[in-house]
Amino acid sequence: MNLETLRQKLLAAARANPPADRVPYAFEKRIMARLADRPALNFAALWARALWRAAATCVALTLLLAAWVILGAQNQPAATNLTDREDFSQHFERTMLAAMAEPAEETW
Repeated sequence: MNLETLRQKLLAAARANPPADRVPYAFEKRIMARLADRPALNFAALWARALWRAAATCVALTLLLAAWVILGAQNQPAATNLTDREDFSQHFERTMLAAMAEPAEETW
């Protein structure tokens, strides 16, 4: 069938049946009832869903980085003595207490 002929027939049928001016009975009440039945947006549920997704992502990232650190530590050559590789806790403590080791008059 020709699309132009079909278009003309549809337009002629639409012109022959103009829309009515009256509104169906209780139309407004039906619309308002549908709006009232619609559940309210639960922001707590939205936050919970987003936080669970973030938690799953963080766990996956943690596992990936842990595997990277463990596999990287196995590939490093072993130190022959303790002076070659300094203990992290000692280095951290020295860094944190560095400001306290200096005399007080130098900081002002």
